[in-house]
Amino acid sequence: MDFVNKLTGGDHNKQSQSGQASHGGGLMDKVNNAFGGGQSGEQKEDGLDKAVDYVQEHFLHQGAQNNESAVEQAKDEQISDAIRSGFKKATGHDFPIKDKS
Repeated sequence: MDFVNKLTGGDHNKQSQSGQASHGGGLMDKVNNAFGGGQSGEQKEDGLDKAVDYVQEHFLHQGAQNNESAVEQAKDEQISDAIRSGFKKATGHDFPIKDKS
């Protein structure tokens, strides 16, 4: 079982024997980061994506949104794209916050 936890990164918050927390990501963390998830993906979000995260965290109570998977980030991008599209249809103008992607 330890092998599976190490492979998937499930034990990366455990204390090592020296008393320091180990932060070596597993295979799933590396795959997630490669597809645009994790902290690196959070840094690439525009203001509307951050607003979507805020609503999900504080109003819908979906938990912390500061380290989302690549799938969650793609879902947030679809939501923000739908908001942009609806705004343009309703007003005829582009959404004031530019899309980073």
